[in-house]
Amino acid sequence: MTDRLPLGHQDRCRAWSSRPVLARARTVAWSTKTVSARLGLSEQQRPEKGVCILNSHGLFVGIDISADNLDVAVLPGSDSWRVPNDAEGIASLVEHFARLQPTLVAVEATGGYEAPVAAELATADIPVAVVNPRQVRDFARSTGKLAKTDSIDAMVLAHFAKALRPTPRPIPDAQDRELRSLLARRRQLVQMQTAERNRLARATLSVKLRIQTHLAWLKDELKDLDRDLGDSLRSTPIWNDKDELLKTVPGVGKNLSLTLIAELPELGSLNRYQIAALVGVAPFNRDSGSFRGHRSVWGGRASVRAALYMSTLVATRFNPLIKTFYDRLCAKGKPKKVALTACMRKLLTILNVMVNRHTPWNPSYHQSA
Repeated sequence: MTDRLPLGHQDRCRAWSSRPVLARARTVAWSTKTVSARLGLSEQQRPEKGVCILNSHGLFVGIDISADNLDVAVLPGSDSWRVPNDAEGIASLVEHFARLQPTLVAVEATGGYEAPVAAELATADIPVAVVNPRQVRDFARSTGKLAKTDSIDAMVLAHFAKALRPTPRPIPDAQDRELRSLLARRRQLVQMQTAERNRLARATLSVKLRIQTHLAWLKDELKDLDRDLGDSLRSTPIWNDKDELLKTVPGVGKNLSLTLIAELPELGSLNRYQIAALVGVAPFNRDSGSFRGHRSVWGGRASVRAALYMSTLVATRFNPLIKTFYDRLCAKGKPKKVALTACMRKLLTILNVMVNRHTPWNPSYHQSA
């Protein structure tokens, strides 16, 4: 079949046919029209149907996700199309990419809209990476892509996947997603409760009665939600064991333990530098030439950091190890917020070691934290 191709293109097919079986695993079967476009062949030079051309650089897919549609772009080339963001559309994508076996599929984190398609792709053993939208937007600007449409965003995601190769992380299963949803709902109820209590002080009598009624409902709803969260933990032995392990640390309560289990599954599998950067409590430099800027924390998982902050406040009073560390930093003249951030990082590091070694709280951990 390679004899039907022009001189120079035959070698590409022969090189592919001589590759080992494992190396052919990423071969992509294209239509004859697409093959011609990839090789720059004219209409008369188009090969017979069934020719397979090796995509030696891999196949990269970007999916831009909205509430109603999924815009898909594929590299190499400029293939793009749109499918509905529903069960049928997702199933068609999974079936299509199961045949093509792409090197990597990149989707943006879009507040939960990405979860169904990412979960289905991962279930089909298709490598998928959920990436930070800010990083993708910065990447687009750095390449001169200032326009923004759904199809352009999908193509930018494909280029982002090809250039940076983000590491696919395990996608939460249905049980993990349910726990995260319950925890997110609990945070919403707590925020509503705080807002209503703040309104209560300056409300008129008639409005006060309505606020008090709402507060009573929120209190009951929180009790029900806490019961459901407890049931979810007890239904999974791994979660239950981790919860009991974490709560052996003075200052770590139910809220931080649940947050770490649900939203920081990497706890115990990373080193202290990586886990601190992931949560957003690692200081980053701001230096240039002779200028030495202030070190500051940046990025990370806000919900985990917020829960860690509240637990650290308690730990600086009731955890002897953290209290001693905090007092020593303050005595050296460190601002209290800087000292508290350092305590957050220390507490997180200790928890990371405990989960890694699966051993309960021991004050001697400060020697390696």
